[in-house]
Amino acid sequence: MVLLDKKGTDATLAEALAQKGEKKFVQSIDLAVNFQDVDFKKQEGRINVEVVLPFEPKPTKVCVFADGQVGLDAKKAGADLVISSAEIDSYAKDKKKMTALLDYSLLAVPQLMVPVGKALGKVLGAKGKTPKPMPPAANMASLISNSRRTLTLKAKGKFLPSVHCIVGKENMAKEQIVENILAVFAALERSDFGKNVKSVFIKTTMGKPVKLGAAAKAAA
Repeated sequence: MVLLDKKGTDATLAEALAQKGEKKFVQSIDLAVNFQDVDFKKQEGRINVEVVLPFEPKPTKVCVFADGQVGLDAKKAGADLVISSAEIDSYAKDKKKMTALLDYSLLAVPQLMVPVGKALGKVLGAKGKTPKPMPPAANMASLISNSRRTLTLKAKGKFLPSVHCIVGKENMAKEQIVENILAVFAALERSDFGKNVKSVFIKTTMGKPVKLGAAAKAAA
């Protein structure tokens, strides 16, 4: 089990950022968590944990499937795209438009979940992008904000005992990235997978991975 603390995480992040090198693009900060004593062959061993981060780890567009006033409210609250029930078929018939939806975080009012599933589920479902149902009377601004900050921790392969996720960009405040990393681990602990964490690495897109704990020991 790996114990995560703010000081150690900060030291590891600082070392990862120091090794990022100079690139002509803003690099992502990636987190890799390796597990032990988890049987990924069993359904209960498949890690699938959702976490709402304190800070948006990367620019994320939000699409809302809704009609009428809810659709108008979504636009006012900052949704990047609103699709009405009458427009769903046009996306189903246009491969380019449908594929573009994979770049969005998707929300839908409950009554449109079935129509969206029937028309777009073959593409969206296969990529794990099925829209999340919006609770009735929920605060629209909070829903959209949370959607931008939500990520799902899942193994890339069925039997790979690790998860990878983006926790920030190199141009973010370091404190914000640290808070995001701590939030990931808080979510894992709530899911009961925290006790199975074997090792943790932080790296930039083009940099070398730095193991959590190694940087803190070196700095001590």
